[in-house]
Parts: sequence; structure tokens; C-alpha cells
Amino acid sequence: MPASLPIPPSLLFGFLLVLARVAGALVFVPIPGVQRGPEMARVVISVAVTLALFSLWPVAVDAPDPGRLAGWLLFEAALGVMVGLAVSFLTEALVMAAQVVGLPAGFAYASMVDPQTQADSGVLLVFAQLSAGLLFFAAGLDREVLRIFARSLESLPPGAAVLPASAGEALIRLGAGIFTVGFRLALPAVALLMLVDIALALVGRVHAQLQLLTISFPVKMLAAVAVLAWTLTLFPRLYVGYAGRAFGVLRELIR
Repeated sequence: MPASLPIPPSLLFGFLLVLARVAGALVFVPIPGVQRGPEMARVVISVAVTLALFSLWPVAVDAPDPGRLAGWLLFEAALGVMVGLAVSFLTEALVMAAQVVGLPAGFAYASMVDPQTQADSGVLLVFAQLSAGLLFFAAGLDREVLRIFARSLESLPPGAAVLPASAGEALIRLGAGIFTVGFRLALPAVALLMLVDIALALVGRVHAQLQLLTISFPVKMLAAVAVLAWTLTLFPRLYVGYAGRAFGVLRELIR
């Protein structure tokens, strides 16, 4: 007689709903190497996080019809995507700063393979992505993501969750912080590069025969690197501040 493992339908449906919420977030959460890593690794991480939240699984989910279950799964995936999208803004802020500095500094002319996308990207872009991944773990934001999931399962139980109408506007306002934080990080380097351009223009007017093209590239690159090294200590402060704002918005939405 074949052995059978009786699993209550409520437990199975609770697992599926929580898994849909967690898997939706892991699509966007900036965990280094996860987005382009093996699919099995992403599946294992999603299942592991879901099992870690076992005590918060819904226990009163009855067996719904397929249409209602599909609607619940889509809603849970959308809720997870919302959480992951808010967290991904943190990485995009540093990438924006690197993009703003890289073009006038001349780093955009040199590219390397991005470990996340496997495509050619600027040196500063790759550096910004790796730095954002390190700051994500150094600041303990991975634990904050788990806390957000745990709190969302308490306040927005799967199968009965309703998002506030202001969720879309709150995410848009949070996404606007990418530009403000990115420009704040890039402004010192951009200001110095502008002064270097003005100085080289004046030198070119004085010495018309001077080959400034061969001089401007190393000067601007060294100036950008020097300013970035000087302002590097501000990156964690702005990153953590923006992270606090992002998680604050998430807490308000799931309250």
C-alpha cells in the first residue's frame, strides 16, 4: 500500500500564497548574483524564506475555486513586487550617481562586463552596483526585508489583503528619490569636472597649439576618482537614509 502524506489544504494554500509574495519581491531585491544566478538557487531562497515565515502563514484559508486562487496569487505577487521595487530603488540611486559622473569624467568610453546583466557597462556603473550590494548587507537591510514580510503577513494576511489607494503614488514619490540622492552623490564630482573644463578651456585660449585632448582625459579621470574617494564616506550615510525612507513608506503601506 503506497504511503501518503496528508497535508491540510489550508496549509498548502497558505504556503502557495506566501511563496508568491516572497518570490515576487526576490525578483527585484538587489541581492548580488541572485537575479542572474541559477534558477534553482532563486527557487531555494524563495522557499527558504517562505518556510522561515511558517509561524505567520494564514491558517483560515479555505479551499477556494481556481479563479479566486489565481486572483489571490496575482495579488500576492504584486505585493511582493511592490516591496522588491521599493528596495531596488536603493541600488538605482547609486547607479544614477555613477552614470552622472561617468560621462563627463570619461569613464563611459571604457566598459567591462557587468556581473549582473552580463553586458558591457561603464566601470563606475559596475562599481556602483557592487557597492550597493555590499551596503545592502552591511546595513542589515536583508533583515529589514524579512521584517517587512513578517509585518505584512500580520497586517495584510494572504487571501484578505487590500492595498491602500495611495500605494502607487507613494512608490512614485519614492522613485523620485533616485534622482535626488543620485545627484547629491554626484554633485561634488560634477562641480570639480566643470572647473577642470573651464581651466582647460582657458589654457587652450592661451596656448592654441597645446594638445589638450591627450591631457584632458587623464586629468578629468584622476579628478573624478579623487573626489569620489573623498566623498566615499558619504555614500553609506545617504544610502542608509534613503533606505530608511523606503522602508518607512513600506511600513505605512502595509499598516
